[in-house]
Amino acid sequence: MTKTYTGGCQCGAIRFRVSGELKDSSICHCRMCQKAFGAYYAPLVSVRGADFEWTRGQRKTFRSSNFVLRGFCGDCGTPLTYEAPDGMAIAAGAFDDPSQLPPTIQWGVEGKIGFVDHLHELPGERTEADLTAGSFLHELISYQHPDHDTPVWPPEDRT
Repeated sequence: MTKTYTGGCQCGAIRFRVSGELKDSSICHCRMCQKAFGAYYAPLVSVRGADFEWTRGQRKTFRSSNFVLRGFCGDCGTPLTYEAPDGMAIAAGAFDDPSQLPPTIQWGVEGKIGFVDHLHELPGERTEADLTAGSFLHELISYQHPDHDTPVWPPEDRT
């Protein structure tokens, strides 16, 4: 049986589906990936050899080098793709269930920021623990697309 994965951007304007085995999941620490994701590293899942399709919307792209295009949602800015001559990788967090795709290798370790190896040592709190820091959190309504395909988005009854 062929495994199918779905995902998309934060606002739901762009959705995708991948069918096949995804076994090349990585983290890249190079400075270009750090800037593209606005983060300490970029988690990516190669879709080479799998059947990939965009099911809603079209990504915008930025040419970050002479060989690489970076795809993103033009509405919400979610990073979506790393597109190189040898294939395309999807941002791991854009999958509806990124826990199914754990990284197996780290690239660009020359750019790794030293404290990244110690993030697991930091104290951890659930989101609700921060309610005293921002009273607005009590009334927060998420407009983020849910982690599954929907026939239309956004819903018409959004206020």
